[in-house]
Amino acid sequence: MAALQFSLQHTDNHSHARAGKIMTDHGEILTPIFMPVGTAGSVKAVTQQQLSRDIGARIILGNTYHLYLRPGLDVLEAAGGLHQFMGWDAPILTDSGGYQVFSLSGNRKLTEEGALFQSHIDGSKHLFTPEKVMDIQRTIGGDIIMAFDECPPYPSEYKYARESMELTHRWLNRCFDRFRDTPDKYGYSQNLFPIVQGSTYTDLRKASAEFVASTGATGHAIGGLSVGEPTEMMYEFTGLCCSILPPDKPRYLMGVGTPWNILESIALGVDMFDCVMPTRNGRNAMLFTSNGVINIDNKKWEKDFSPIDEGIGCEASNYYSKAYLRHLLKSKEYLGLTIASVHNLAFYLWLVGEARKHILEGDFSSWKEGIVPRLQQRL
Repeated sequence: MAALQFSLQHTDNHSHARAGKIMTDHGEILTPIFMPVGTAGSVKAVTQQQLSRDIGARIILGNTYHLYLRPGLDVLEAAGGLHQFMGWDAPILTDSGGYQVFSLSGNRKLTEEGALFQSHIDGSKHLFTPEKVMDIQRTIGGDIIMAFDECPPYPSEYKYARESMELTHRWLNRCFDRFRDTPDKYGYSQNLFPIVQGSTYTDLRKASAEFVASTGATGHAIGGLSVGEPTEMMYEFTGLCCSILPPDKPRYLMGVGTPWNILESIALGVDMFDCVMPTRNGRNAMLFTSNGVINIDNKKWEKDFSPIDEGIGCEASNYYSKAYLRHLLKSKEYLGLTIASVHNLAFYLWLVGEARKHILEGDFSSWKEGIVPRLQQRL
Protein backbone atom coordinates (compact mmCIF):
# COMPACT_ATOMS: atom_id res chain seq x y z
CA MET A 1 0.00 0.00 0.00
CA ALA A 2 1.35 3.41 -0.98
CA ALA A 3 -0.02 6.80 0.01
CA LEU A 4 -1.35 8.98 -2.78
CA GLN A 5 1.40 10.50 -4.91
CA PHE A 6 1.11 13.64 -7.03
CA SER A 7 3.53 14.67 -9.76
CA LEU A 8 3.31 18.02 -11.52
CA GLN A 9 3.96 17.61 -15.23
CA HIS A 10 3.53 21.12 -16.63
CA THR A 11 2.34 24.59 -15.58
CA ASP A 12 0.90 27.08 -18.06
CA ASN A 13 3.09 30.11 -18.79
CA HIS A 14 0.20 32.61 -18.81
CA SER A 15 -1.90 31.34 -15.88
CA HIS A 16 -1.64 29.00 -12.90
CA ALA A 17 -3.15 26.04 -14.80
CA ARG A 18 -1.39 22.75 -14.10
CA ALA A 19 -1.25 19.30 -15.67
CA GLY A 20 -0.39 16.54 -13.23
CA LYS A 21 -0.76 12.90 -12.30
CA ILE A 22 -2.22 11.43 -9.10
CA MET A 23 -1.27 7.86 -8.27
CA THR A 24 -3.51 5.80 -5.97
CA ASP A 25 -3.62 2.08 -5.22
CA HIS A 26 -6.65 1.90 -7.56
CA GLY A 27 -4.84 3.52 -10.47
CA GLU A 28 -3.71 6.84 -11.88
CA ILE A 29 -5.70 10.03 -12.38
CA LEU A 30 -4.50 12.57 -14.92
CA THR A 31 -5.30 16.13 -13.89
CA PRO A 32 -7.12 18.41 -14.24
CA ILE A 33 -9.97 15.95 -13.65
CA PHE A 34 -13.73 16.02 -13.19
CA MET A 35 -15.25 13.47 -10.81
CA PRO A 36 -18.83 12.26 -11.43
CA VAL A 37 -20.95 12.28 -8.28
CA GLY A 38 -22.21 8.84 -7.22
CA THR A 39 -24.07 9.88 -4.10
CA ALA A 40 -25.49 6.52 -2.95
CA GLY A 41 -23.02 4.22 -4.72
CA SER A 42 -24.47 5.06 -8.13
CA VAL A 43 -24.09 7.90 -10.61
CA LYS A 44 -27.77 8.48 -11.32
CA ALA A 45 -29.04 6.75 -14.49
CA VAL A 46 -25.51 5.67 -15.52
CA THR A 47 -23.92 2.21 -15.24
CA GLN A 48 -20.37 1.61 -14.07
CA GLN A 49 -19.54 0.23 -17.53
CA GLN A 50 -20.76 3.45 -19.13
CA LEU A 51 -18.75 5.49 -16.64
CA SER A 52 -15.49 3.81 -17.55
CA ARG A 53 -16.06 2.94 -21.23
CA ASP A 54 -18.22 5.74 -22.65
CA ILE A 55 -17.47 8.62 -20.31
CA GLY A 56 -13.84 7.94 -19.44
CA ALA A 57 -14.29 8.56 -15.70
CA ARG A 58 -11.15 7.83 -13.69
CA ILE A 59 -12.48 8.63 -10.21
CA ILE A 60 -15.99 9.01 -8.79
CA LEU A 61 -17.53 10.27 -5.55
CA GLY A 62 -19.49 8.51 -2.83
CA ASN A 63 -21.45 10.31 -0.12
CA THR A 64 -20.80 9.46 3.53
CA TYR A 65 -24.15 10.68 4.84
CA HIS A 66 -26.26 8.76 2.31
CA LEU A 67 -24.21 5.54 2.35
CA TYR A 68 -24.14 5.50 6.17
CA LEU A 69 -27.95 5.66 6.25
CA ARG A 70 -28.49 3.26 3.33
CA PRO A 71 -27.34 0.54 2.72
CA GLY A 72 -25.49 0.98 6.04
CA LEU A 73 -21.99 0.15 7.21
CA ASP A 74 -22.71 -3.51 7.97
CA VAL A 75 -23.63 -4.16 4.33
CA LEU A 76 -20.64 -2.19 2.99
CA GLU A 77 -18.20 -3.94 5.31
CA ALA A 78 -19.60 -7.37 4.46
CA ALA A 79 -19.21 -6.53 0.76
CA GLY A 80 -15.57 -5.56 1.24
CA GLY A 81 -16.13 -1.83 0.82
CA LEU A 82 -17.82 0.36 -1.76
CA HIS A 83 -15.49 -0.64 -4.62
CA GLN A 84 -16.52 -4.28 -4.31
CA PHE A 85 -20.16 -3.46 -3.54
CA MET A 86 -20.67 -1.40 -6.69
CA GLY A 87 -18.19 -3.15 -8.98
CA TRP A 88 -15.89 -0.15 -9.51
CA ASP A 89 -12.15 -0.80 -9.58
CA ALA A 90 -10.90 2.78 -10.10
CA PRO A 91 -10.39 5.36 -7.32
CA ILE A 92 -13.27 6.66 -5.17
CA LEU A 93 -13.41 9.88 -3.16
CA THR A 94 -15.86 10.04 -0.25
CA ASP A 95 -17.12 13.34 1.08
CA SER A 96 -17.50 13.68 4.84
CA GLY A 97 -21.18 14.50 5.14
CA GLY A 98 -20.27 18.09 6.04
CA TYR A 99 -22.21 19.49 3.09
CA GLN A 100 -25.30 17.50 4.07
CA VAL A 101 -24.99 18.96 7.56
CA PHE A 102 -25.01 22.38 5.86
CA SER A 103 -27.99 21.57 3.64
CA LEU A 104 -29.95 19.99 6.51
CA SER A 105 -29.66 23.15 8.64
CA GLY A 106 -33.32 22.90 9.70
CA ASN A 107 -32.77 19.33 10.93
CA ARG A 108 -29.45 19.48 12.73
CA LYS A 109 -27.71 20.87 15.79
CA LEU A 110 -24.00 21.74 15.90
CA THR A 111 -21.91 21.39 19.06
CA GLU A 112 -18.21 21.14 19.79
CA GLU A 113 -18.63 17.35 19.81
CA GLY A 114 -20.14 17.15 16.33
CA ALA A 115 -23.39 17.44 14.38
CA LEU A 116 -26.65 15.87 15.57
CA PHE A 117 -29.07 15.38 12.70
CA GLN A 118 -32.26 13.62 11.74
CA SER A 119 -32.32 11.07 8.95
CA HIS A 120 -34.29 12.26 5.91
CA ILE A 121 -35.38 8.61 5.47
CA ASP A 122 -37.00 7.73 8.80
CA GLY A 123 -36.43 10.68 11.14
CA SER A 124 -34.00 8.75 13.35
CA LYS A 125 -31.33 10.81 15.12
CA HIS A 126 -27.60 10.42 14.50
CA LEU A 127 -24.47 12.12 15.79
CA PHE A 128 -21.58 12.70 13.39
CA THR A 129 -18.34 13.47 15.21
CA PRO A 130 -14.97 13.89 13.46
CA GLU A 131 -13.93 10.50 14.84
CA LYS A 132 -17.10 8.74 13.70
CA VAL A 133 -16.86 10.28 10.24
CA MET A 134 -13.30 8.94 9.89
CA ASP A 135 -14.48 5.48 10.95
CA ILE A 136 -17.42 5.59 8.53
CA GLN A 137 -15.23 6.61 5.61
CA ARG A 138 -12.68 3.92 6.47
CA THR A 139 -15.52 1.39 6.24
CA ILE A 140 -16.94 2.82 3.01
CA GLY A 141 -13.42 2.48 1.65
CA GLY A 142 -12.65 5.66 -0.26
CA ASP A 143 -9.15 6.10 -1.66
CA ILE A 144 -9.51 9.78 -0.72
CA ILE A 145 -11.56 10.64 2.35
CA MET A 146 -12.56 14.14 3.41
CA ALA A 147 -12.25 15.84 6.78
CA PHE A 148 -15.45 16.64 8.68
CA ASP A 149 -16.13 20.36 8.43
CA GLU A 150 -18.86 22.93 8.75
CA CYS A 151 -19.77 24.72 5.53
CA PRO A 152 -21.08 28.18 6.50
CA PRO A 153 -23.87 29.62 4.35
CA TYR A 154 -23.54 32.68 2.16
CA PRO A 155 -23.79 35.33 3.33
CA SER A 156 -22.39 34.78 6.82
CA GLU A 157 -21.63 37.38 9.47
CA TYR A 158 -17.90 37.69 10.15
CA LYS A 159 -18.22 36.42 13.73
CA TYR A 160 -20.13 33.31 12.61
CA ALA A 161 -17.68 32.64 9.77
CA ARG A 162 -14.69 32.92 12.11
CA GLU A 163 -16.20 30.68 14.79
CA SER A 164 -17.25 28.16 12.12
CA MET A 165 -13.73 28.10 10.66
CA GLU A 166 -12.17 27.65 14.10
CA LEU A 167 -14.57 24.77 14.80
CA THR A 168 -13.65 23.19 11.45
CA HIS A 169 -9.95 23.46 12.38
CA ARG A 170 -10.51 21.83 15.78
CA TRP A 171 -12.51 19.09 14.10
CA LEU A 172 -9.70 18.70 11.55
CA ASN A 173 -7.16 18.02 14.30
CA ARG A 174 -9.50 15.34 15.67
CA CYS A 175 -9.93 13.87 12.17
CA PHE A 176 -6.17 13.54 11.75
CA ASP A 177 -5.76 12.03 15.24
CA ARG A 178 -8.39 9.38 14.48
CA PHE A 179 -7.09 8.82 10.94
CA ARG A 180 -3.56 8.18 12.24
CA ASP A 181 -4.86 5.89 14.99
CA THR A 182 -6.79 3.62 12.61
CA PRO A 183 -5.44 1.36 9.87
CA ASP A 184 -6.36 1.38 6.19
CA LYS A 185 -9.07 -1.15 5.38
CA TYR A 186 -9.41 -3.62 2.53
CA GLY A 187 -5.69 -3.71 1.67
CA TYR A 188 -5.13 -0.36 -0.03
CA SER A 189 -4.10 3.13 1.03
CA GLN A 190 -6.66 5.71 2.17
CA ASN A 191 -5.77 9.41 2.14
CA LEU A 192 -7.25 12.24 4.20
CA PHE A 193 -7.80 15.64 2.54
CA PRO A 194 -8.48 18.64 4.83
CA ILE A 195 -10.85 21.41 3.68
CA VAL A 196 -10.23 25.17 3.60
CA GLN A 197 -13.15 27.23 4.94
CA GLY A 198 -13.51 30.88 5.95
CA SER A 199 -16.54 32.03 3.94
CA THR A 200 -15.93 35.18 1.87
CA TYR A 201 -13.50 36.93 4.22
CA THR A 202 -9.94 37.34 2.98
CA ASP A 203 -8.24 37.08 6.37
CA LEU A 204 -10.22 33.97 7.31
CA ARG A 205 -9.58 32.24 3.98
CA LYS A 206 -5.88 33.03 4.28
CA ALA A 207 -5.73 31.74 7.86
CA SER A 208 -7.63 28.56 6.96
CA ALA A 209 -5.52 27.84 3.88
CA GLU A 210 -2.35 28.28 5.93
CA PHE A 211 -3.68 26.00 8.67
CA VAL A 212 -4.71 23.33 6.17
CA ALA A 213 -1.38 23.60 4.32
CA SER A 214 0.48 23.00 7.60
CA THR A 215 -1.09 19.56 8.15
CA GLY A 216 1.19 17.74 5.71
CA ALA A 217 -1.78 16.07 4.01
CA THR A 218 -1.41 14.30 0.65
CA GLY A 219 -3.91 16.74 -0.92
CA HIS A 220 -6.15 19.66 -0.03
CA ALA A 221 -9.70 20.79 -0.72
CA ILE A 222 -11.33 24.21 -0.99
CA GLY A 223 -14.84 24.17 0.45
CA GLY A 224 -17.57 26.66 1.21
CA LEU A 225 -17.69 28.17 -2.28
CA SER A 226 -20.40 27.85 -4.94
CA VAL A 227 -22.97 28.23 -2.15
CA GLY A 228 -24.63 31.36 -3.55
CA GLU A 229 -21.84 33.93 -3.61
CA PRO A 230 -21.21 35.93 -6.83
CA THR A 231 -19.09 34.08 -9.39
CA GLU A 232 -16.27 36.65 -9.31
CA MET A 233 -16.07 36.23 -5.53
CA MET A 234 -15.78 32.47 -5.98
CA TYR A 235 -12.86 32.99 -8.36
CA GLU A 236 -11.23 35.52 -6.01
CA PHE A 237 -11.19 33.15 -3.05
CA THR A 238 -10.29 30.11 -5.14
CA GLY A 239 -7.25 32.01 -6.43
CA LEU A 240 -6.31 33.12 -2.91
CA CYS A 241 -6.47 29.54 -1.59
CA CYS A 242 -4.45 28.19 -4.53
CA SER A 243 -1.75 30.81 -3.91
CA ILE A 244 -1.27 29.44 -0.37
CA LEU A 245 -1.84 25.68 -0.72
CA PRO A 246 1.34 23.71 -1.55
CA PRO A 247 2.03 23.44 -5.29
CA ASP A 248 3.25 19.85 -4.97
CA LYS A 249 -0.12 18.52 -3.74
CA PRO A 250 -3.43 18.21 -5.64
CA ARG A 251 -6.07 20.91 -5.05
CA TYR A 252 -9.75 20.01 -5.09
CA LEU A 253 -12.46 22.67 -5.49
CA MET A 254 -15.61 21.13 -4.06
CA GLY A 255 -18.96 21.29 -5.84
CA VAL A 256 -17.97 23.43 -8.85
CA GLY A 257 -19.58 23.85 -11.35
CA THR A 258 -20.45 24.97 -14.89
CA PRO A 259 -18.01 24.17 -17.72
CA TRP A 260 -16.78 27.79 -17.74
CA ASN A 261 -16.46 27.80 -13.92
CA ILE A 262 -14.22 24.77 -14.26
CA LEU A 263 -11.99 26.29 -16.95
CA GLU A 264 -11.59 29.55 -15.02
CA SER A 265 -10.76 27.60 -11.85
CA ILE A 266 -8.22 25.45 -13.71
CA ALA A 267 -6.55 28.72 -14.72
CA LEU A 268 -6.33 29.60 -11.01
CA GLY A 269 -4.52 26.36 -10.17
CA VAL A 270 -7.25 23.82 -9.29
CA ASP A 271 -6.72 20.16 -10.22
CA MET A 272 -9.90 18.32 -9.17
CA PHE A 273 -13.61 19.08 -9.51
CA ASP A 274 -16.98 17.50 -8.78
CA CYS A 275 -20.54 18.68 -9.31
CA VAL A 276 -24.02 17.19 -9.73
CA MET A 277 -24.71 19.68 -12.53
CA PRO A 278 -24.02 17.46 -15.57
CA THR A 279 -26.33 14.66 -14.41
CA ARG A 280 -28.98 16.79 -12.69
CA ASN A 281 -29.21 19.26 -15.59
CA GLY A 282 -29.17 16.42 -18.11
CA ARG A 283 -32.15 14.80 -16.41
CA ASN A 284 -33.90 18.16 -16.72
CA ALA A 285 -33.23 18.52 -20.49
CA MET A 286 -30.19 20.83 -20.34
CA LEU A 287 -27.28 19.59 -22.43
CA PHE A 288 -23.77 21.01 -22.36
CA THR A 289 -22.07 20.65 -25.74
CA SER A 290 -18.85 21.72 -27.41
CA ASN A 291 -20.86 24.37 -29.29
CA GLY A 292 -22.99 25.72 -26.42
CA VAL A 293 -25.92 24.93 -24.13
CA ILE A 294 -29.04 23.19 -25.47
CA ASN A 295 -32.47 23.05 -23.87
CA ILE A 296 -33.56 19.88 -25.60
CA ASP A 297 -37.18 20.53 -24.54
CA ASN A 298 -37.40 23.32 -27.11
CA LYS A 299 -39.51 22.56 -30.18
CA LYS A 300 -36.65 23.66 -32.46
CA TRP A 301 -34.98 20.26 -31.84
CA GLU A 302 -38.08 18.21 -32.68
CA LYS A 303 -36.87 17.37 -36.21
CA ASP A 304 -33.13 17.90 -35.73
CA PHE A 305 -31.73 14.49 -36.62
CA SER A 306 -28.08 15.51 -36.23
CA PRO A 307 -26.02 13.88 -33.44
CA ILE A 308 -26.14 15.40 -29.97
CA ASP A 309 -22.46 16.36 -30.18
CA GLU A 310 -20.01 14.87 -32.66
CA GLY A 311 -17.06 16.80 -31.23
CA ILE A 312 -16.41 15.00 -27.94
CA GLY A 313 -15.72 11.39 -28.93
CA CYS A 314 -18.58 9.86 -26.93
CA GLU A 315 -20.40 7.00 -28.66
CA ALA A 316 -23.82 7.96 -27.24
CA SER A 317 -23.37 11.63 -28.16
CA ASN A 318 -22.46 10.68 -31.72
CA TYR A 319 -25.02 7.89 -32.15
CA TYR A 320 -28.28 9.44 -30.91
CA SER A 321 -29.92 12.46 -32.50
CA LYS A 322 -31.19 15.56 -30.74
CA ALA A 323 -34.71 14.77 -32.00
CA TYR A 324 -34.62 11.26 -30.54
CA LEU A 325 -33.31 12.42 -27.17
CA ARG A 326 -35.98 15.14 -27.07
CA HIS A 327 -38.63 12.52 -27.79
CA LEU A 328 -37.37 10.26 -24.98
CA LEU A 329 -37.30 13.04 -22.40
CA LYS A 330 -40.71 14.36 -23.47
CA SER A 331 -42.08 10.81 -23.19
CA LYS A 332 -40.44 10.36 -19.78
CA GLU A 333 -38.58 7.31 -21.02
CA TYR A 334 -35.78 6.24 -18.67
CA LEU A 335 -33.40 5.83 -21.60
CA GLY A 336 -33.57 9.59 -22.12
CA LEU A 337 -32.23 10.21 -18.63
CA THR A 338 -29.35 7.83 -19.30
CA ILE A 339 -28.39 9.29 -22.69
CA ALA A 340 -28.54 12.88 -21.39
CA SER A 341 -26.49 12.01 -18.30
CA VAL A 342 -23.89 10.01 -20.24
CA HIS A 343 -23.55 12.80 -22.79
CA ASN A 344 -23.13 15.60 -20.21
CA LEU A 345 -20.60 13.63 -18.16
CA ALA A 346 -18.68 12.68 -21.31
CA PHE A 347 -18.63 16.35 -22.27
CA TYR A 348 -17.22 17.35 -18.86
CA LEU A 349 -14.51 14.68 -19.08
CA TRP A 350 -13.74 15.74 -22.67
CA LEU A 351 -13.45 19.36 -21.51
CA VAL A 352 -10.94 18.72 -18.72
CA GLY A 353 -9.04 16.42 -21.09
CA GLU A 354 -8.84 19.23 -23.66
CA ALA A 355 -7.71 21.62 -20.92
CA ARG A 356 -4.95 19.20 -19.95
CA LYS A 357 -3.88 18.81 -23.58
CA HIS A 358 -3.62 22.57 -24.06
CA ILE A 359 -1.72 23.04 -20.78
CA LEU A 360 0.83 20.48 -22.01
CA GLU A 361 0.97 22.14 -25.45
CA GLY A 362 1.50 25.56 -23.90
CA ASP A 363 -1.55 27.38 -25.31
CA PHE A 364 -4.11 26.85 -22.54
CA SER A 365 -4.86 30.52 -21.90
CA SER A 366 -5.57 31.44 -25.51
CA TRP A 367 -7.60 28.26 -26.01
CA LYS A 368 -9.66 29.01 -22.88
CA GLU A 369 -10.36 32.58 -23.99
CA GLY A 370 -11.61 31.23 -27.30
CA ILE A 371 -13.76 28.36 -26.09
CA VAL A 372 -15.50 29.90 -23.05
CA PRO A 373 -17.80 32.25 -25.04
CA ARG A 374 -18.69 29.34 -27.31
CA LEU A 375 -19.58 27.06 -24.40
CA GLN A 376 -21.74 29.75 -22.77
CA GLN A 377 -23.91 30.51 -25.80
CA ARG A 378 -27.50 29.23 -25.81
CA LEU A 379 -28.25 27.26 -28.94
